[in-house]
Amino acid sequence: MKTFAKLNLKNNGSAIVLAMFAVLILFIMGVALLRIGLTSRIYAIRNAEQMRAKVAADAGLTKALYEMNKKLLSKPWDGSTLPSASDVQLEDSPDFYSYTVTKDASGVYFIESTGDAGSSQRTVRTSLRLSGPFDFALFADDAITLYNSATIDQYNNGPEDGSLQVGTNNTTKKEVAIKNSAVINGDVLVGPGGDPAVVIDCFPGGIITGDTGSLAQENELTDVTVPAALVALPSSGTISGNTPLSAGSYKYSSIGLGNSKVLTINGQVTLYVTGGVTLNTSARIDVNQTASLVMYIGGNLEGKNSSSFNNKTCVPKNLRVYGLNSCTSMVFKNGSALYGAVYAPNANVTFDNSAGAYGAVVANSFEQKNSAAFHYDTNLKDVTVNDDLVKFVYNKWNED
Repeated sequence: MKTFAKLNLKNNGSAIVLAMFAVLILFIMGVALLRIGLTSRIYAIRNAEQMRAKVAADAGLTKALYEMNKKLLSKPWDGSTLPSASDVQLEDSPDFYSYTVTKDASGVYFIESTGDAGSSQRTVRTSLRLSGPFDFALFADDAITLYNSATIDQYNNGPEDGSLQVGTNNTTKKEVAIKNSAVINGDVLVGPGGDPAVVIDCFPGGIITGDTGSLAQENELTDVTVPAALVALPSSGTISGNTPLSAGSYKYSSIGLGNSKVLTINGQVTLYVTGGVTLNTSARIDVNQTASLVMYIGGNLEGKNSSSFNNKTCVPKNLRVYGLNSCTSMVFKNGSALYGAVYAPNANVTFDNSAGAYGAVVANSFEQKNSAAFHYDTNLKDVTVNDDLVKFVYNKWNED
């Protein structure tokens, strides 16, 4: 009986030890699981804060770019003060951003933006480059049509210029039509998300020598704004006969040059035409040597048979034609030639049979008729802060 009691007591003692050991193991496992859970939670919080800090830094970058482009609207450019901001709180968020804009010895502008979220901080840096309205040889917001034997090529190009580019924001089926024997000596880009095989309708014999693809984002075409000083000028009426203009700024209600009449530009001229421009048969606008013309047009433009923009400098930068939103059509008829750059984002631009263009075109839509030749001057890519319609864009960036 005593032996049994002793044995039972030993068994009870062993059970208690085992139970305590099991409790200890469960305790250790519980603590470990809690630690894992806490670590995971802390890791998730830190990750979330890092993402929020990155969003804040990107917001600062966007704001800095906006402020730089806002400064570009005031001519001449004043780079003596550059945008900066500190501890700007995001709307409906507890997070902040700060940014600075600086310029290095070579004249390149840089943005550094830092985002703060909780205990996390992220910094992004980017250099900026100037982008002008004529980075594309030809760009249309809508349709592009090249008729039989029409050609597009480029000149003044070096290795750094890369391939010529023709582009559209359009993503609709067959809205870029390249007819029989028409040739684009370069690349063609369609609207964001568009399928080049669907958008581009290349007829037998039509050739694209480069690549096809789609834009990463829509190319926003900026509205043309006439300088306030030009708007304030009194109108001098209509130009219809032979007229010379010396260096200066002028405002007219319309231009309707009669047959064989000539508007002669002598010097650096800025011209605002509130209405339309018509060049009748064999009429010309002559831009003489050492002269230049910047023309803002409120109405439509039509160049009839054998009329021309006769830019004697043979430098397209010296003849720039800007169409306001009220300008919906520009037509260059048989034999008329254009040495210049045309920016008319709301206009349908047409080069008729055998017409030639040297420069660049931005339009709502573009038609190039039979045998018309278009030659892109890559020098139009070179812009300054005091040029029209330029903007800063991101160049190279890094983050930490």
